Amino acid sequence: MNGRVNGLTAMDEASGALQGVGVGGSERLGRLLELSVVDLGLIDRLRLELEPGLNVLTGETGAGKSLLIDALGLALGARADTSLVRHGAETARVEALFDRLPEPLIAVRETSASGRSTARLDDGAVTAARLAETTGPLVEIHGQHEQSRLLDERWQRELLDAFGGHGEARDRMAVAVARWRENRSALAELAVDPREVARRLAVVEHEAAEIVAARLRVGEADELRSRLAAARQGAAIARGGSAIREALDGDAGARAVAGEALREARTLARLDPRFEGIEARLVGVDADLADIASEVRGVLDAVDLDAVTVTGLEERLSVIYALERRYGDDEAAVLAHGERSALEAERLRGIETERAAREAEDAVLLTGVAAAAAELTALRRAAAERLSGGVDDVLRGLGFPPRAFEVAIGRRAATPDEPAIELDGDAVVFDATGADEVVFRFAPNPGEPARPLARIASGGELSRVALAVKQVLAVADDTPTLVFDEVDSGIGGRSADPLGRSLWTLARSHQVLVVTHLPQIAAHADAHFRIAKRQRDGRTVTEVARLDREGRIVELAAMLGGAGEGGPGTAALASARELLDAAEAWRGRPVVAG
Repeated sequence: MNGRVNGLTAMDEASGALQGVGVGGSERLGRLLELSVVDLGLIDRLRLELEPGLNVLTGETGAGKSLLIDALGLALGARADTSLVRHGAETARVEALFDRLPEPLIAVRETSASGRSTARLDDGAVTAARLAETTGPLVEIHGQHEQSRLLDERWQRELLDAFGGHGEARDRMAVAVARWRENRSALAELAVDPREVARRLAVVEHEAAEIVAARLRVGEADELRSRLAAARQGAAIARGGSAIREALDGDAGARAVAGEALREARTLARLDPRFEGIEARLVGVDADLADIASEVRGVLDAVDLDAVTVTGLEERLSVIYALERRYGDDEAAVLAHGERSALEAERLRGIETERAAREAEDAVLLTGVAAAAAELTALRRAAAERLSGGVDDVLRGLGFPPRAFEVAIGRRAATPDEPAIELDGDAVVFDATGADEVVFRFAPNPGEPARPLARIASGGELSRVALAVKQVLAVADDTPTLVFDEVDSGIGGRSADPLGRSLWTLARSHQVLVVTHLPQIAAHADAHFRIAKRQRDGRTVTEVARLDREGRIVELAAMLGGAGEGGPGTAALASARELLDAAEAWRGRPVVAG
């Protein structure tokens, strides 16, 4: 792409390859279908239906062309400015309709004169940040008053990698760095003073041994507390239990009385059936009394009145309570702590061996990171040369000197406290994206050194550089809609036609919206809109109209030579028709308009 081939620049080749290609090449999901504005600045009510290809806005200064770009910015989540609310209106409203399946995406932004701002996506209220997150990737605005992603050197690196198709190399770099970071994190955890390791090892070994020696059982404390309570009340329990047993099993006890009643009921049941139910109930009473008596005997047999036993229970509980105070709320927690202590002791005993292994692995992994970074650097340098040549070719067609644009690949030397890899004999910093700093540099004036694109003062120059970069990177950049405001700032007619061709070429793969004062650019539009101020009911309003072919000729004539009270003169109309014919001839197809 660098230099001329058979008399054609890279821009000419790209344009020629697209001769006869319809606007449909830019029909991609996410493009802007429609922009509606109510009560914003001079706009009382306006609706703009955009085409997929090159959309051009023209009109007199102050008519509101850039205001439409500001309106679009609001729909993209830009900060709301209450001064934009039309005088006399309470709220300004902007609605943008984007292409999406299965149905379009509707983004709405309202700002009131009092300063309150609201945003909506489809039918749901969202924050301005959420609105920007959703719609921002769909539109990129380039203009003197807009910050473009193209100025971000991180984004420049992303564009270069996309242009060069470095996805797999980037993945290998990211994987290598992730493995190194994982090992480095583990190594950091091992960076403990040997004396601290010895102290910690003694602690956890003691804890594990103490818990194992205690031979705890889950639920043991509850059992001991129950037994101890019973033992401490043994005498009273024995007396009461004996009284219950005597009342049940004594000669005149309940069981004897119930048994006598049962015998009598059986005798009477043979004489009178009405006693059969009483007999059955007395059988149940006898069984219940027998069961109670048996349970009381069991309790009495378990009562331990031995003082030695009480002391033993108290001592065992004391051991358990001491362990729980140090290691957990109950036996299960204490046992779990013992297991952890045992595992920690095992780890600490092998920490020096593990540390040595991790340190050796760190060197190996850094070598892998350096290899991946070197591969990526080589790919980037090759891609940078191609991208520099391609963009430079386009810029020459736009009136800039040769070698005005370059993609510089650099690295930053590591400080003593930063992780580093060695590349070409230098210790340099790195991250998951590689070790390279990618900077788009620009030298618009011959003899002056190239400077980073972010330091260019001229918005018009920046817009044209962005246009050139976008044209070359059209395949790599998936932003559906590109907006250029003041793209023609500071250029004359000689550079205007190549700029129009470049915009039209870019519009084969993106939807493009351009605000321009130059007829040479407007002549290449797929859809041409005229913005004008009108007086209505004593108020100034902005109106927009899509022009058919004859309307375009009149507008181009006015842009070429101005228009008097009766409209453009015959010579201006003839020049405009010639300009439009030439643009159509260059594309090899008529413009579908009106």
